[in-house]
Amino acid sequence: MRVAITGSSGLIGTALQAALRERGDTPVPVVRRQAKEGEISWDPDARSIDAAGFEGIDAVVHLAGEGVADKRWTDEQKAEIMSSRTEGTALLAEALAGLDDKPDVFVSGSAIGIYGERGSESLTEQSERGEGFLSDVVVAWEEAAAPAVDAGIRTAFIRTGIVLSKDGGALAEQLPFFKLGIGGKIGDGKAWWPWISIDDEVRAILHVIESDISGPVNLTAPNPVTNAEFAKALGAALGRPTFLTTPPFAVALRLGKELADSILASTKVMPSVLVDSGFEFEHPTIDSALEAVL
Repeated sequence: MRVAITGSSGLIGTALQAALRERGDTPVPVVRRQAKEGEISWDPDARSIDAAGFEGIDAVVHLAGEGVADKRWTDEQKAEIMSSRTEGTALLAEALAGLDDKPDVFVSGSAIGIYGERGSESLTEQSERGEGFLSDVVVAWEEAAAPAVDAGIRTAFIRTGIVLSKDGGALAEQLPFFKLGIGGKIGDGKAWWPWISIDDEVRAILHVIESDISGPVNLTAPNPVTNAEFAKALGAALGRPTFLTTPPFAVALRLGKELADSILASTKVMPSVLVDSGFEFEHPTIDSALEAVL
């Protein structure tokens, strides 16, 4: 199986490429530079793409986009976050729709940010969208894939939660503090954190490719935890205390209030589509995931 991947050098893309090679499949990176052999070139900013390179590709996994928490949310950064997702997705979807030999499936990146701040409400793929900038982004992001959907390509939107990996993401940022024994919950710690191990994230993407899943699919573990439970589990995994508390205003000072509020939102997301399709998690609990990751 040949799988084209945008965002192939990122945390998830790198792990996905390794998993495909281990299985004997062929990952085909979609790159923003001059393509080498076995790669496909594109430039979303210039609306340029080597559409012919996708002929005969079995599956396309679209992971590219400006990092949501890489920078403070200025008006310019918010515009970049939105455009990097919508314009890139639309360009790719249009290219795939015009192929003679279309891929069997288009797995388009998405996020649990669509649900917004929801307290302790259990959220599935059938739940209504929430409020706020991230929700607006995800709605537009998924709508941008319409050309692929209209062309009859099976399209799945992987609404990914907090991916646990020591090589990047939220866990990697927190590890230095927890290793020093100065990590702990944020505020009252009651916010729900929907997480998934990097291994299960990749396994879930492969499951979506090989199944008949289409539409939204939550890529989160079946046992979400509160921020306080996450902090306690991480401290236990490292053998460090977690009695300190980070006040939310400290996060807001560093990131800006709007971004901080989005990151700290309580979102109890459940992977209903994955579970109903027979997917089995290797790391269903936070303790088993942290043991594997660390």
